[in-house]
Amino acid sequence: MLQFPNSSRKSERGLTLLELVVAATLVAVLSLMVLPMAKLVVQREKEKQLRHALWEMRDAIDRYKDHADRDWFQVKADSVGYPPDLETLVKGVSSRDGVRLKYLRRIPVDPMTNSTDWGLRSNQDDLDSDAWGGQAVFDVYTKSEKTALDGTKYKDW
Repeated sequence: MLQFPNSSRKSERGLTLLELVVAATLVAVLSLMVLPMAKLVVQREKEKQLRHALWEMRDAIDRYKDHADRDWFQVKADSVGYPPDLETLVKGVSSRDGVRLKYLRRIPVDPMTNSTDWGLRSNQDDLDSDAWGGQAVFDVYTKSEKTALDGTKYKDW
């Protein structure tokens, strides 16, 4: 028996245009639902990095202060035992026995501003002040004006 092509249709395999449109719509809706969650995860990670960087620098300042109070090295009289700047924590100071005391390997990058330019406070500055008087470094904060997930300002951490 002679058969012509396309004369008898076998069941064809593949997707119809309608099925492709429905599948593409589902993928688009699902990806739109995932984007806000992904942004939230990124923000949480940056907050975690900020907390760690602040802890690391504050711990270094505290260790410097402790060593200054124990008279391990000579400090300026008006510094009250705090470091003059963050770079001193990286470069270190010479102890009375000639040993170099370093407190940070490097100044951490602020994840909110992508910079190593941190806000500084001295113990003579007001707690709410954003201006550093140039005295010894008592505390550090981020210069970011953004608000955290918990509703607080990052610079208040």
